[in-house]
Amino acid sequence: MSKKLETAHAGTLESSDAFVRVIPVDAKGIEIELESSVEEIYGDAIRARVLETATAMSVEGVKIIVQDKGALDYVIKARVQTAILRALGEAEPDWSVL
Repeated sequence: MSKKLETAHAGTLESSDAFVRVIPVDAKGIEIELESSVEEIYGDAIRARVLETATAMSVEGVKIIVQDKGALDYVIKARVQTAILRALGEAEPDWSVL
């Protein structure tokens, strides 16, 4: 199920955090752009977590830009969830998918 999205963001550029932007695009699917100082080591795992989170929230036609500053896995997931919820304009999330 595809949902209408607006541009939104979550997080900071502080150490141990991630800044996540969600931008609607015309193409189908989920595009991920990653900038991280640990991309060579953890890039695949970060991309997998972002894709898994976005897929679980049933979004598509979106570009997700992650600027990672050494965030742990659960922080990345929470930032992606928050950015998507803001992009959807949802005040009350569906907790069953989070």
